Amino acid sequence: MSKRDYYEVLGVERTATDVEIKKAYRSLAIQHHPDKNPDDPHAEEKFKEAAEAYSVLSDEQKRAAYDRFGHQAGAAAGGGFGFDPAGFTNFEDIFDMFGFGDMFGQRGGRRTTVQRGSDLRYDIEITLEDAAAGKDEKLRIPRLERCEECEGSGSEKGTKPEICITCGGSGQTQYKQGFFSVMRTCPNCAGNGRIIKTPCKNCHGQGRIEKEKTLELKIPAGVETGSRLRVQGEGEAGVNGGPSGDLFVVVHVAEHESFERQGNNLYSAVPVTFAQAALGADIKVKTLDGEEDLKVPAGTQTGTIFRVKGHGMPNLGGRGKGDLFVAVTLVTPKSLTKEQRKLLEQLAEIEDSDFSDESFMDKVRSIFS
Repeated sequence: MSKRDYYEVLGVERTATDVEIKKAYRSLAIQHHPDKNPDDPHAEEKFKEAAEAYSVLSDEQKRAAYDRFGHQAGAAAGGGFGFDPAGFTNFEDIFDMFGFGDMFGQRGGRRTTVQRGSDLRYDIEITLEDAAAGKDEKLRIPRLERCEECEGSGSEKGTKPEICITCGGSGQTQYKQGFFSVMRTCPNCAGNGRIIKTPCKNCHGQGRIEKEKTLELKIPAGVETGSRLRVQGEGEAGVNGGPSGDLFVVVHVAEHESFERQGNNLYSAVPVTFAQAALGADIKVKTLDGEEDLKVPAGTQTGTIFRVKGHGMPNLGGRGKGDLFVAVTLVTPKSLTKEQRKLLEQLAEIEDSDFSDESFMDKVRSIFS
């Protein structure tokens, strides 16, 4: 038996827009849905025919091929444009897929509202050293967990929730307004589709109770303020058997007394004396994991920045580290010994000479040597 033209099946022109095609299919799906036509043996066949036409005409590439070659395009592709009738046997899934919702009311008369649990946020403060090395942290999280007494049903052991007589278990009630029917959440069961006659004494019918759980969290090296760590499934328990939410841990890195962080690089300052800056010196600089040697060349000016490679913060989730940048700061003593004063007075006399004199540094060295 030859197939009918897909445009004819949906009752639209060949120039029909996507909106018009979808509207036509929805109308036919409602008209021929088997649940609405239990006594019509041809309803399912017409429903599938409309679904097949829609599956082709709603796809831009399939529609273009069909417009050029008709049903032969589907045959050349290996049969029916990839349409699988078995995929359309669950009629409720079809309407969910196209966003039609629960247009047939109860769809079998019973529905339980399953809700995913809420996500939780937990803020934690760590030191810069912990951010650099990583840390194992124990968290105590207050949250709603599934009631073990009633296994989340909300009903006392030995009893079960009853179907709401107001909505028949659909969770919705229908109101007529002129030519239109409006679906609203059932006021008797609050959309759950069921009523708990004998509430569980442990959770008072809620199906969840508040508990505090201790979790172990591994904070990776390289985190910074604002980093969010997701712990899947450790949020609050779902409603009516729904999945649990997630836990999001937000990291705050405390300010450090010696280092300032910018990305993966660290910045600090190191004090040097006039003699060290003028003559040059090998000094120790503080890092997050100890001390490192730094060579200060002769004639270094205050504010000069030196790079200590690989002593910054580690890359989060990657390899390598940033760098440490050290600014040299010249320290002026607040009090002097007699010997120090005498040496500085000698230096002052030399400074009255021309600074461009190449022998100036030699004279400085002779004073402090």
